[in-house]
Amino acid sequence: MSVFADEAFDDHERVVFCSDKNTGLHAIIAIHSTALGPAAGGCRLWNYATDDEALHDVLRLSQGMSYKNAMAGLNFGGGKAVIIKTSDFQDSDALYEAFGDFVEQQNGRYVTAEDVGMSVSTMETIARRTKHVSGLPRKGDNAGGDPSPKTAFGIFKGIEAAVQFKLNAATVAGLTVAVQGVGHVGYNLSKFLSEAGAKLLVADIDQDKVQRVCDEFGATAVDLNEILIQEADVVAPCALGAILTEESIAKLQTTIVAGGANNQLKTHADGQRITDAGVLYAPDYVINAGGIINVSSEYYGDCTNEEVMGQVAAIGPRLTGIFEEAAATGKPTSEIADTQARNLIAAANP
Repeated sequence: MSVFADEAFDDHERVVFCSDKNTGLHAIIAIHSTALGPAAGGCRLWNYATDDEALHDVLRLSQGMSYKNAMAGLNFGGGKAVIIKTSDFQDSDALYEAFGDFVEQQNGRYVTAEDVGMSVSTMETIARRTKHVSGLPRKGDNAGGDPSPKTAFGIFKGIEAAVQFKLNAATVAGLTVAVQGVGHVGYNLSKFLSEAGAKLLVADIDQDKVQRVCDEFGATAVDLNEILIQEADVVAPCALGAILTEESIAKLQTTIVAGGANNQLKTHADGQRITDAGVLYAPDYVINAGGIINVSSEYYGDCTNEEVMGQVAAIGPRLTGIFEEAAATGKPTSEIADTQARNLIAAANP
Protein backbone atom coordinates (compact mmCIF):
# COMPACT_ATOMS: atom_id res chain seq x y z
CA MET A 1 0.00 0.00 0.00
CA SER A 2 1.18 3.52 -0.78
CA VAL A 3 1.78 5.73 2.26
CA PHE A 4 -0.41 8.42 0.74
CA ALA A 5 -3.22 5.93 0.07
CA ASP A 6 -3.45 4.82 3.69
CA GLU A 7 -6.64 6.22 5.23
CA ALA A 8 -4.66 7.25 8.31
CA PHE A 9 -2.17 9.38 6.36
CA ASP A 10 -4.04 12.62 7.13
CA ASP A 11 -1.38 14.95 5.66
CA HIS A 12 1.49 13.75 7.83
CA GLU A 13 4.46 16.11 7.58
CA ARG A 14 7.05 13.33 7.46
CA VAL A 15 7.22 9.53 7.49
CA VAL A 16 10.68 8.00 7.89
CA PHE A 17 11.45 4.34 7.18
CA CYS A 18 14.47 3.25 9.23
CA SER A 19 16.63 0.26 8.37
CA ASP A 20 19.98 -0.77 9.83
CA LYS A 21 21.60 -3.83 8.28
CA ASN A 22 24.06 -4.43 11.14
CA THR A 23 21.40 -4.73 13.85
CA GLY A 24 18.37 -5.80 11.82
CA LEU A 25 16.46 -2.69 12.86
CA HIS A 26 13.25 -2.06 10.93
CA ALA A 27 11.35 0.95 12.24
CA ILE A 28 9.02 3.74 11.13
CA ILE A 29 8.92 7.27 12.54
CA ALA A 30 5.75 9.20 11.73
CA ILE A 31 5.54 12.95 12.30
CA HIS A 32 1.96 14.11 11.96
CA SER A 33 2.21 17.76 13.01
CA THR A 34 4.74 20.18 14.49
CA ALA A 35 2.32 23.12 14.63
CA LEU A 36 2.34 23.19 18.43
CA GLY A 37 5.96 22.10 18.94
CA PRO A 38 8.21 19.10 18.28
CA ALA A 39 6.26 15.97 17.43
CA ALA A 40 6.21 13.88 20.59
CA GLY A 41 5.07 10.32 21.04
CA GLY A 42 6.38 7.00 22.27
CA CYS A 43 8.07 4.21 20.38
CA ARG A 44 6.22 0.89 20.24
CA LEU A 45 7.93 -2.50 19.84
CA TRP A 46 5.49 -4.92 18.23
CA ASN A 47 5.21 -8.02 16.08
CA TYR A 48 3.21 -6.82 13.06
CA ALA A 49 1.81 -9.31 10.56
CA THR A 50 2.80 -7.09 7.63
CA ASP A 51 4.68 -3.87 6.95
CA ASP A 52 1.39 -2.29 5.85
CA GLU A 53 -0.09 -3.09 9.26
CA ALA A 54 2.89 -1.42 10.97
CA LEU A 55 2.55 1.65 8.74
CA HIS A 56 -1.18 1.99 9.39
CA ASP A 57 -0.65 1.64 13.13
CA VAL A 58 2.09 4.26 13.35
CA LEU A 59 0.10 6.73 11.24
CA ARG A 60 -3.01 6.36 13.41
CA LEU A 61 -0.98 6.60 16.59
CA SER A 62 0.88 9.67 15.34
CA GLN A 63 -2.31 11.51 14.46
CA GLY A 64 -3.70 10.56 17.86
CA MET A 65 -0.66 12.09 19.52
CA SER A 66 -1.29 15.40 17.74
CA TYR A 67 -4.81 15.43 19.14
CA LYS A 68 -3.71 14.22 22.58
CA ASN A 69 -1.00 16.85 22.97
CA ALA A 70 -3.27 19.62 21.70
CA MET A 71 -6.07 18.72 24.09
CA ALA A 72 -3.65 18.50 27.01
CA GLY A 73 -2.39 22.01 26.26
CA LEU A 74 1.20 20.90 25.69
CA ASN A 75 3.93 22.53 23.62
CA PHE A 76 4.15 19.38 21.55
CA GLY A 77 2.98 18.33 18.13
CA GLY A 78 2.21 14.70 17.37
CA GLY A 79 4.47 11.86 16.32
CA LYS A 80 5.00 8.18 16.95
CA ALA A 81 7.44 5.41 16.12
CA VAL A 82 7.25 1.64 15.82
CA ILE A 83 10.06 -0.88 15.86
CA ILE A 84 8.96 -3.99 13.98
CA LYS A 85 9.67 -7.35 15.61
CA THR A 86 10.63 -9.28 12.52
CA SER A 87 10.88 -13.09 12.50
CA ASP A 88 14.64 -12.84 13.09
CA PHE A 89 14.45 -9.92 15.54
CA GLN A 90 17.40 -9.74 17.94
CA ASP A 91 16.97 -7.48 20.96
CA SER A 92 20.21 -5.59 21.59
CA ASP A 93 21.59 -2.29 22.82
CA ALA A 94 23.06 -1.76 19.36
CA LEU A 95 19.60 -1.94 17.78
CA TYR A 96 18.18 0.69 20.12
CA GLU A 97 21.25 2.87 19.64
CA ALA A 98 20.67 2.65 15.88
CA PHE A 99 17.09 3.77 16.43
CA GLY A 100 18.45 6.65 18.50
CA ASP A 101 20.58 7.66 15.52
CA PHE A 102 17.46 7.90 13.36
CA VAL A 103 15.70 9.99 16.02
CA GLU A 104 18.72 12.33 16.13
CA GLN A 105 18.61 12.70 12.34
CA GLN A 106 15.20 14.38 12.70
CA ASN A 107 16.97 17.37 14.30
CA GLY A 108 14.50 17.76 17.13
CA ARG A 109 11.34 17.41 15.02
CA TYR A 110 10.53 14.16 16.87
CA VAL A 111 10.81 13.39 20.61
CA THR A 112 10.51 9.73 21.57
CA ALA A 113 9.56 7.97 24.80
CA GLU A 114 8.48 4.48 25.83
CA ASP A 115 5.34 2.77 24.65
CA VAL A 116 4.23 -0.87 24.46
CA GLY A 117 7.21 -3.23 24.58
CA MET A 118 9.67 -0.55 25.70
CA SER A 119 11.02 0.48 29.11
CA VAL A 120 12.91 3.18 30.98
CA SER A 121 16.14 1.22 30.50
CA THR A 122 15.49 1.08 26.75
CA MET A 123 15.06 4.85 26.71
CA GLU A 124 18.38 5.19 28.50
CA THR A 125 20.01 3.16 25.73
CA ILE A 126 18.39 5.29 23.00
CA ALA A 127 19.52 8.42 24.86
CA ARG A 128 23.14 7.43 24.28
CA ARG A 129 22.65 8.62 20.70
CA THR A 130 20.10 11.42 20.93
CA LYS A 131 18.94 14.04 23.39
CA HIS A 132 15.45 13.99 21.92
CA VAL A 133 14.16 11.32 24.27
CA SER A 134 12.07 11.36 27.42
CA GLY A 135 10.87 8.81 29.94
CA LEU A 136 14.31 8.71 31.61
CA PRO A 137 14.82 8.15 35.36
CA ARG A 138 13.58 10.93 37.62
CA LYS A 139 16.02 13.38 39.17
CA GLY A 140 15.03 14.86 42.53
CA ASP A 141 11.54 16.36 42.56
CA ASN A 142 11.41 16.75 38.78
CA ALA A 143 9.06 14.79 36.56
CA GLY A 144 10.47 11.82 34.73
CA GLY A 145 10.76 8.06 34.73
CA ASP A 146 8.17 5.53 33.65
CA PRO A 147 5.13 7.59 32.55
CA SER A 148 2.65 4.73 32.99
CA PRO A 149 1.66 5.58 36.61
CA LYS A 150 0.75 9.10 35.43
CA THR A 151 -1.21 7.63 32.52
CA ALA A 152 -3.07 5.38 34.95
CA PHE A 153 -3.82 8.25 37.34
CA GLY A 154 -5.29 10.30 34.50
CA ILE A 155 -7.48 7.38 33.46
CA PHE A 156 -8.61 6.98 37.06
CA LYS A 157 -9.60 10.67 37.22
CA GLY A 158 -11.36 10.26 33.87
CA ILE A 159 -13.32 7.27 35.16
CA GLU A 160 -14.34 9.30 38.20
CA ALA A 161 -15.61 12.06 35.89
CA ALA A 162 -17.49 9.53 33.75
CA VAL A 163 -19.29 7.83 36.65
CA GLN A 164 -20.20 11.19 38.12
CA PHE A 165 -21.67 12.31 34.81
CA LYS A 166 -23.34 9.08 33.68
CA LEU A 167 -24.20 7.31 36.94
CA ASN A 168 -24.45 10.30 39.29
CA ALA A 169 -22.01 8.45 41.55
CA ALA A 170 -19.69 10.54 43.69
CA THR A 171 -16.92 7.92 43.62
CA VAL A 172 -16.12 4.51 42.15
CA ALA A 173 -16.59 2.85 45.55
CA GLY A 174 -18.75 -0.25 45.17
CA LEU A 175 -18.76 -0.03 41.35
CA THR A 176 -17.50 -2.83 39.11
CA VAL A 177 -14.76 -2.00 36.61
CA ALA A 178 -13.60 -4.47 33.94
CA VAL A 179 -9.96 -3.80 33.03
CA GLN A 180 -8.71 -5.26 29.77
CA GLY A 181 -4.91 -5.47 29.95
CA VAL A 182 -3.00 -5.24 33.23
CA GLY A 183 0.48 -4.33 32.05
CA HIS A 184 2.17 -1.18 33.34
CA VAL A 185 -0.86 1.09 32.85
CA GLY A 186 -3.56 -1.47 33.67
CA TYR A 187 -1.77 -2.58 36.82
CA ASN A 188 -1.45 0.96 38.14
CA LEU A 189 -5.04 1.75 37.19
CA SER A 190 -6.18 -1.34 39.07
CA LYS A 191 -4.26 -0.11 42.10
CA PHE A 192 -5.96 3.31 42.03
CA LEU A 193 -9.38 1.74 41.52
CA SER A 194 -8.89 -0.81 44.28
CA GLU A 195 -7.75 1.83 46.75
CA ALA A 196 -10.91 3.81 45.91
CA GLY A 197 -13.14 0.82 46.66
CA ALA A 198 -14.00 -0.45 43.17
CA LYS A 199 -14.56 -4.13 42.40
CA LEU A 200 -12.24 -5.37 39.65
CA LEU A 201 -12.65 -7.82 36.78
CA VAL A 202 -9.38 -8.26 34.90
CA ALA A 203 -7.93 -10.05 31.88
CA ASP A 204 -4.62 -10.10 30.07
CA ILE A 205 -2.79 -12.33 27.60
CA ASP A 206 -0.15 -12.79 30.33
CA GLN A 207 -1.67 -14.85 33.16
CA ASP A 208 1.13 -13.95 35.56
CA LYS A 209 0.07 -10.31 35.33
CA VAL A 210 -3.54 -11.28 35.94
CA GLN A 211 -2.58 -13.33 38.99
CA ARG A 212 -0.57 -10.43 40.40
CA VAL A 213 -3.56 -8.09 40.25
CA CYS A 214 -5.84 -10.75 41.70
CA ASP A 215 -3.43 -11.39 44.58
CA GLU A 216 -2.73 -7.75 45.36
CA PHE A 217 -6.10 -6.14 44.77
CA GLY A 218 -8.63 -8.93 45.15
CA ALA A 219 -9.59 -8.79 41.46
CA THR A 220 -11.53 -11.52 39.69
CA ALA A 221 -9.94 -13.03 36.59
CA VAL A 222 -12.04 -13.17 33.42
CA ASP A 223 -11.38 -14.85 30.08
CA LEU A 224 -9.57 -12.48 27.74
CA ASN A 225 -12.20 -12.95 25.03
CA GLU A 226 -15.00 -12.09 27.45
CA ILE A 227 -13.65 -9.08 29.37
CA LEU A 228 -15.19 -6.40 27.14
CA ILE A 229 -18.68 -7.85 27.41
CA GLN A 230 -18.86 -8.24 31.18
CA GLU A 231 -21.75 -6.76 33.14
CA ALA A 232 -19.85 -3.87 34.66
CA ASP A 233 -20.37 -0.22 35.51
CA VAL A 234 -17.21 0.67 33.56
CA VAL A 235 -15.19 -1.15 30.92
CA ALA A 236 -11.58 0.07 30.77
CA PRO A 237 -9.65 -1.11 27.68
CA CYS A 238 -5.93 -0.82 28.51
CA ALA A 239 -4.38 -3.10 25.89
CA LEU A 240 -4.18 -2.51 22.14
CA GLY A 241 -6.58 -0.52 20.01
CA ALA A 242 -9.36 -1.05 17.45
CA ILE A 243 -11.39 -3.12 19.91
CA LEU A 244 -14.59 -1.07 19.68
CA THR A 245 -16.19 -2.28 16.47
CA GLU A 246 -19.72 -2.65 15.13
CA GLU A 247 -19.75 -6.22 16.45
CA SER A 248 -18.21 -5.60 19.88
CA ILE A 249 -20.23 -2.45 20.61
CA ALA A 250 -23.45 -4.41 20.07
CA LYS A 251 -22.35 -6.84 22.80
CA LEU A 252 -21.38 -4.29 25.46
CA GLN A 253 -23.10 -4.69 28.84
CA THR A 254 -21.88 -1.44 30.33
CA THR A 255 -22.85 2.22 30.07
CA ILE A 256 -19.29 3.60 30.28
CA VAL A 257 -16.14 2.81 28.31
CA ALA A 258 -13.13 4.65 29.71
CA GLY A 259 -9.66 3.18 29.36
CA GLY A 260 -6.09 3.79 28.35
CA ALA A 261 -5.69 1.96 25.03
CA ASN A 262 -4.95 4.13 22.01
CA ASN A 263 -7.31 4.19 19.01
CA GLN A 264 -10.05 2.17 20.71
CA LEU A 265 -12.60 2.97 17.99
CA LYS A 266 -11.83 0.93 14.90
CA THR A 267 -13.52 3.46 12.60
CA HIS A 268 -14.99 6.95 12.92
CA ALA A 269 -18.45 5.43 12.47
CA ASP A 270 -17.98 3.49 15.70
CA GLY A 271 -18.11 6.76 17.63
CA GLN A 272 -21.71 7.18 16.53
CA ARG A 273 -22.46 3.50 17.14
CA ILE A 274 -21.32 3.60 20.75
CA THR A 275 -23.32 6.79 21.31
CA ASP A 276 -26.43 5.20 19.80
CA ALA A 277 -25.91 2.24 22.13
CA GLY A 278 -26.30 4.56 25.11
CA VAL A 279 -22.69 4.12 26.21
CA LEU A 280 -20.63 7.08 27.40
CA TYR A 281 -17.25 6.89 25.70
CA ALA A 282 -14.24 8.76 27.10
CA PRO A 283 -12.11 9.68 24.03
CA ASP A 284 -8.91 7.70 24.49
CA TYR A 285 -6.41 10.42 23.64
CA VAL A 286 -8.01 12.72 26.22
CA ILE A 287 -8.23 10.25 29.10
CA ASN A 288 -4.80 8.66 28.58
CA ALA A 289 -2.78 11.89 28.32
CA GLY A 290 -1.19 11.59 31.77
CA GLY A 291 1.94 9.93 30.43
CA ILE A 292 2.66 12.54 27.76
CA ILE A 293 2.03 15.32 30.30
CA ASN A 294 4.78 13.74 32.38
CA VAL A 295 7.01 13.39 29.31
CA SER A 296 6.51 17.05 28.41
CA SER A 297 7.43 18.27 31.86
CA GLU A 298 10.51 16.07 31.90
CA TYR A 299 11.59 17.19 28.43
CA TYR A 300 11.18 20.89 29.09
CA GLY A 301 12.10 20.71 32.78
CA ASP A 302 9.35 23.16 33.67
CA CYS A 303 7.39 21.35 36.42
CA THR A 304 7.88 19.39 39.61
CA ASN A 305 6.35 15.96 39.97
CA GLU A 306 3.64 17.43 42.23
CA GLU A 307 2.74 20.03 39.61
CA VAL A 308 2.53 17.31 36.97
CA MET A 309 0.07 15.37 39.11
CA GLY A 310 -2.10 18.47 39.26
CA GLN A 311 -2.04 18.79 35.48
CA VAL A 312 -2.94 15.12 35.09
CA ALA A 313 -5.86 15.50 37.51
CA ALA A 314 -7.29 18.15 35.16
CA ILE A 315 -8.11 15.35 32.71
CA GLY A 316 -11.30 14.73 34.71
CA PRO A 317 -12.80 18.21 34.26
CA ARG A 318 -11.65 18.27 30.63
CA LEU A 319 -13.64 15.12 29.95
CA THR A 320 -16.65 16.49 31.80
CA GLY A 321 -16.68 19.43 29.39
CA ILE A 322 -16.66 17.02 26.44
CA PHE A 323 -19.46 14.93 27.97
CA GLU A 324 -21.57 18.04 28.53
CA GLU A 325 -21.11 19.31 24.97
CA ALA A 326 -21.91 15.87 23.55
CA ALA A 327 -25.09 15.70 25.61
CA ALA A 328 -26.13 19.19 24.54
CA THR A 329 -25.50 18.62 20.82
CA GLY A 330 -26.28 14.92 20.48
CA LYS A 331 -22.91 14.36 18.83
CA PRO A 332 -20.52 11.53 19.78
CA THR A 333 -17.91 12.41 22.37
CA SER A 334 -15.24 11.28 19.88
CA GLU A 335 -16.45 13.85 17.35
CA ILE A 336 -16.51 16.62 19.96
CA ALA A 337 -12.92 15.85 21.00
CA ASP A 338 -11.68 15.57 17.39
CA THR A 339 -13.18 18.95 16.52
CA GLN A 340 -11.68 20.63 19.55
CA ALA A 341 -8.24 19.15 18.83
CA ARG A 342 -8.28 20.13 15.15
CA ASN A 343 -9.29 23.68 16.05
CA LEU A 344 -6.39 23.98 18.48
CA ILE A 345 -3.91 22.74 15.89
CA ALA A 346 -5.36 24.95 13.15
CA ALA A 347 -5.18 28.00 15.38
CA ALA A 348 -1.44 27.42 15.81
CA ASN A 349 -0.88 26.80 12.10
CA PRO A 350 -3.29 29.07 10.20
